[in-house]
Amino acid sequence: MSAEDQPGGEPAAKTPKLGGAYSHYVLFVLVIVYVFNFVDRNILSILSQDIQADLGVTDAEMGFLYGTVFAVFYAVFGIPLARFADVWVRRSLISLGLVFWSAMTALSGFARSFSVLAMFRIGVGIGEASASPAAYSMLSDYYPQRLRATVIAIYSSGVYIGGGIGLFLGGFIMESWNSTFPDPAAAPLNLKGWHAAFLAVGIPGIFMALWVRSLREPKRGVSEGLVTAEHPNPFGVLRTELTAMIPLFNLYGLARDGASIKDNLVAALIITLIAWGLILLTDNVPQWVALGIGIYVVYSWVQSLKARDPVTYHMIFQSKAMIYTMLAFPTISFVTYGVGYWTAPLLMRLHDVSATEVGMYIGLGNALGGLLGVTLGGIFGDKFKQRHPAGRLLIGYIAVFGTAPLVLWMVYTESLYMAFALNFVHHLFSAAWPGIPPSTAADLVLPRMRAVAGAYYILINTMLGLALGPYMMGQLSDTFAATGMDSAESLRAAIACTLLIFIATLVLLTLAWKNLPKDEASRLDRARALGEEVEEVAG
Repeated sequence: MSAEDQPGGEPAAKTPKLGGAYSHYVLFVLVIVYVFNFVDRNILSILSQDIQADLGVTDAEMGFLYGTVFAVFYAVFGIPLARFADVWVRRSLISLGLVFWSAMTALSGFARSFSVLAMFRIGVGIGEASASPAAYSMLSDYYPQRLRATVIAIYSSGVYIGGGIGLFLGGFIMESWNSTFPDPAAAPLNLKGWHAAFLAVGIPGIFMALWVRSLREPKRGVSEGLVTAEHPNPFGVLRTELTAMIPLFNLYGLARDGASIKDNLVAALIITLIAWGLILLTDNVPQWVALGIGIYVVYSWVQSLKARDPVTYHMIFQSKAMIYTMLAFPTISFVTYGVGYWTAPLLMRLHDVSATEVGMYIGLGNALGGLLGVTLGGIFGDKFKQRHPAGRLLIGYIAVFGTAPLVLWMVYTESLYMAFALNFVHHLFSAAWPGIPPSTAADLVLPRMRAVAGAYYILINTMLGLALGPYMMGQLSDTFAATGMDSAESLRAAIACTLLIFIATLVLLTLAWKNLPKDEASRLDRARALGEEVEEVAG
């Protein structure tokens, strides 16, 4: 590793003042990275109708492809990569991840079967897992703590900008290619429109990685005046974390760390039985096998973390505020991921319009509504926190009570253009919350744990929101269709039914509100009581 790449090397020594011009520049670059992230992720939505027709797959299988198969690997690899981000050079990790997931997106343009496309989506998920925990950690060191939700919300705007661009660009490229080459046999490399769309959005990210690599690495902990020593062996941490996550190898790691193999095997048996029951219920083997493996791997990692780093374990998993917050917001994500994926297919089925038209209006609504919603949510979240320690959580209540009626109106209106307008308006509420959970997680742990805390949030959000939201809407749609509903009505009913999860959201937010003030106020004392050496630096 070069001197430049050392966490305490020259770039870190020149870290600019908090919240200055260079901080804004870094934020701008990382937003673009997140835009690339979600262009590559969300383009599948607008391409889904052609992919389903070409590969012969159901709504549930498309929900699995967009959600579960991506989410499980995104979540599982997010943990070791987040631990690595806490000890290595964060800008380099983001850059390498960007190269990998962009290459996997481009290679999706050569898929000729559902299984091959799923394999490349796994690669996209693994690569994208490198970005957000490292970005959360970097931005927390470039800006003061009082602006944390605002900054992370601005970063999170890349979700909606990228998702919107992916819808518009994907639809436009696919239809332009299909009109130019109506006979795939005469097209370059025998590509169809959806193949060309994957190639077109994947390749530019490889070049974007060079820009990311040029960023300066900030000094870890500088924003809070807490000294964080360099780790002497960051790649050893990565090896240890990967070993803890890989089935069978994880048993060796658990035995080495002194964790209980018996407890691990009992957990594996329970997860297997539950997955088997769900397979019998839904007749969907890949969904529940993949999700079961993901949950088992996460359980094993938590066991390993408790044995290897009990302070981090207790700061995350023994904080009621952390637990309730990290469960509450992913239940909102369950709805927003599902609605975000299925809105375009629903409108195409209901109104018999082209992918280009739907992609343009839905993409524009997602981008503008999401950008405004997430930014305002972060700004008001920070303002509310100044008035009450748990004030940021108010954004969760606002998101729920704004999203539910507007989404119902959008899916049941008979007017296509009213649906386009409501898609924009509901994003003002449904996009307001993403800056809240990672900023809250960062406030509840020490600087050396921030990327792991962020990855823990992403893990829960991905497993509950991304792995289940799109799939459950697709599964319900297939179930309703089997009763005689047409494909549009069944999908509309499925979206409406899943909004009931907001009842759980409200309960969890209330529990988080009750526990957050005391857990945040006792953060340093709890860490010291667990044996952590915490050195505070004035300034």
